[in-house]
Amino acid sequence: MVEKLKQEYSIDLEWRPFYLYWDIPPEGKELPDYIKRARANGSEERLQVIANSYSLDFRSTARIYSTRLAHEATEYARENGRANEFHKALFRKVYAEGQDPGQWDVLRATAEETGLNADEMQQLVISNRYTGYVEEQVRWAQQIGVTGVPTYMINERYAIVGAQPYEVFKNAVMQIMNQKS
Repeated sequence: MVEKLKQEYSIDLEWRPFYLYWDIPPEGKELPDYIKRARANGSEERLQVIANSYSLDFRSTARIYSTRLAHEATEYARENGRANEFHKALFRKVYAEGQDPGQWDVLRATAEETGLNADEMQQLVISNRYTGYVEEQVRWAQQIGVTGVPTYMINERYAIVGAQPYEVFKNAVMQIMNQKS
């Protein structure tokens, strides 16, 4: 969906980190009962429909994963010009293949798949090279009112929250373009 939007409107996309939960241990944690109830009542059917419309696989996450390492690994990928590729591959591993983004084997495989040096990435993330920057970005997102993921910020003024159909993004871009003319 984002790729289609980028092709049609020549827009840039920059992924930024956000923690839904700050207190997730490295091994993740069980889904809370309210999420289990919501899923039992069909809360993820819309996500499945959107994924199907793009011929994508979708699998609900089995746990609440710790995303700290994934966000920091993404910063390594950004430094090496591969952030979008890394992010897209990691999303596939999590939401289509059911893998845990808080595990080094998943992050290393994603790095290798996207042409990055997995050893160097792991060493730099372990050294906390990106920790401060990621935390700063998460605080910024909180300050501007981000409360859910994904949140798409357009021109740092407009927000689209949650997985949405392509038409929602297209309409937003069209409105912004009309304001400029």
